[in-house]
Amino acid sequence: MTTSVDTNVIVALWDRDPAVSRPAQKALDEELQRGSLVLSAPVFAELMAAPGRSESFLNKFCDDTGMRVEFDMDEEVWRAAGRAFQGYSGRRRRQRDQGPRRILADFLIGAHAFHRGYRLLTLDDGLYQAAFPGLSVVIA
Repeated sequence: MTTSVDTNVIVALWDRDPAVSRPAQKALDEELQRGSLVLSAPVFAELMAAPGRSESFLNKFCDDTGMRVEFDMDEEVWRAAGRAFQGYSGRRRRQRDQGPRRILADFLIGAHAFHRGYRLLTLDDGLYQAAFPGLSVVIA
């Protein structure tokens, strides 16, 4: 079984506070016991924006942890992400939701995991369950 890892899990892993990083490490270890770990291209790109992180740092991190990055995302992933983003935007307008806004990258992460048949390890199940019914979501 392959598990795709959401950006928020890696950011939590890198947090200096053990109360934040320890649960992320535990969740990653558990998923690694089940199979391999992957990062989608949007996760890799988002992680480059983390303070003190660079492309070379991320390359080394992936090499050291055995996580592979899947940069190729086919047309169906893009279309599914667009449909899910469209549905989210409509729900947000109808409900006059004032909470934090989601960005397209969130839907690409979900669509990638869904269409590849992967589990998704994340700290945020609500978004992915609503946008991709049937996606196996694991909460870190």
